[in-house]
Amino acid sequence: MYIEKINQPTDVKNLNNEQLHILADEMRQALLQKLSKHGGHFGPNLGMVEATIALHYVFNSPTDKIVYDVSHQSYPHKMLTGRKDAFLYEDKYDDVSGYSNPDESDHDFFTIGHTSTSVSLACGLAKGRDLKGDSENIIAVIGDGSLSGGEALEGLDFASELNSNLIIVVNDNDMSIAENHGGLYKNLKQLRDTDGKSECNLFKSMGLDYVFVKDGNDIDSLITAFEQVKDSTYPVVVHICTQKGKGYKIAEENKENWHYCGPFNLETGKSDMSQDGGEDYSSMTADILLKKMKEDKSVVAITSATPTVLGFTADKRKEAGKQFVDVGIAEETAVALASGIAANGGKPVYGVYSTFVQRTYDQISQDLCVNNSPATIVVYWGSVYGMNDVTHLGLYDIPMMANIPNLVYLAPTTKEEYLAMLDWSVDQKEYPVAIKLPGSTMVSDGKKITKDFSDLNKYEVTTKGSKVAILGLGTFYALGQEAAEKIKEKTGAQPTIINPYFITGVDKDLLEELKKDHDVVITLEDGILDGGFGEKIARFYGDSDMKVLNFGVKKEFLDRYDVQEVLEENHLTAELIAGDVAKVL
Repeated sequence: MYIEKINQPTDVKNLNNEQLHILADEMRQALLQKLSKHGGHFGPNLGMVEATIALHYVFNSPTDKIVYDVSHQSYPHKMLTGRKDAFLYEDKYDDVSGYSNPDESDHDFFTIGHTSTSVSLACGLAKGRDLKGDSENIIAVIGDGSLSGGEALEGLDFASELNSNLIIVVNDNDMSIAENHGGLYKNLKQLRDTDGKSECNLFKSMGLDYVFVKDGNDIDSLITAFEQVKDSTYPVVVHICTQKGKGYKIAEENKENWHYCGPFNLETGKSDMSQDGGEDYSSMTADILLKKMKEDKSVVAITSATPTVLGFTADKRKEAGKQFVDVGIAEETAVALASGIAANGGKPVYGVYSTFVQRTYDQISQDLCVNNSPATIVVYWGSVYGMNDVTHLGLYDIPMMANIPNLVYLAPTTKEEYLAMLDWSVDQKEYPVAIKLPGSTMVSDGKKITKDFSDLNKYEVTTKGSKVAILGLGTFYALGQEAAEKIKEKTGAQPTIINPYFITGVDKDLLEELKKDHDVVITLEDGILDGGFGEKIARFYGDSDMKVLNFGVKKEFLDRYDVQEVLEENHLTAELIAGDVAKVL
């Protein structure tokens, strides 16, 4: 096998044309084997095999610097830059992350997991090069789906200002995670349909030169194009048309479903992961919203390139029709759109993963909350139980969102509470509302929810006790119940258990009442402590005799962490919480 002999990009340059094609087949087979057993980003990487070989055949990495946008297409790059073992041998699969990572290799220049960033980062590398008087090639690789992101368009707009070498490889497979959305994709289609000859050209209009490669999975054509632009003295776009999921027929025919995969049977394409058939928050949300849409034409669901976050699979998107909107990779626009819809009488619900809501701080603050538009944001995977790659952590939503004026941020503990909050939020007209979904397994207790959420910042005492009060927020309410039992065992005191519901406010009356017969208040929150919920409670009791213990996750960047280890390190277990409480009683 040729792939076994590739230890660095210079080894690629020693292969002849026939050998390069064999190498591509070997790399694709290695990807299929690993991803079928391990999971990962599937379709984008299969489509980039030939382009990656051509890049390393023509350019001289790491002197020439290649920046991969979002990293969904970086696996072949890793295979050719000294990390092939992580794709060839099962016991090595976890030796590399799913994203570009400078800690792994000198051929990676940034840790990248969010999208639409590569052009701007490459512009920075190019400017740094020019300031030093160096002459290496700077290459940004970006997918067509990522072009809709504001940062990508800003980077393209700035690129021509460099007046020096910058090569932007646009990997166009006519897909984002799902289908693309936005006017620029009409132009990309025109360019594909005319072999790059359309007079209307997005890239040329921004002052960039342009090269078109009709078959982006043909090594020979790619090498020719890259040799043409190598050492250019001006910014240029190389527009290549690739096949998402190339080499695996099931993925080629079902691109959306095969953007990312868990372990699966390579012969049948069927998942190896157990299907318990239980409810999940995404599919349940889609069903609820579809029902509301049929009853009320002003209800609209919004996503930003991740339609299934709200459970809107292709069939449900079709059912919703114009009452479902996907803005593409444009989270900022999604929030502003929601604000505008709400301001004009609509009832928007925007679904977003916690790691991506970080991109919307200014829009939530300025476009939504300053204008007090009654839109709903549903935040998924904002939890220690969520995605655990350093680029996709969902632990920072509470400090970010809970401190924006006018926003009501709610934390349900059960399915029933979530449905009640969503129902209230969609119909109310007073506040912008966000709902932080529990991060662990869905809990359903069948309890009828009668709480009036318009009565802001009113907590609920679910178990009356004394000496110790536990405020278990959202996901960690159940942990609070477990901790209460352990505290009673250790101290003899029956703790009061409280469901706060509201992340953004303090129930002053209840907290004041606790002073009468409680000595310790503990807070539990599924996120970082700094700037979080617990600190609000501690500040309230600051000048009193009440002891306050805040439990959450310390502020740090974690990467591919073990959940149980993180919980234990932060004393987020019932036994450790009880031990800490016993020390201060």
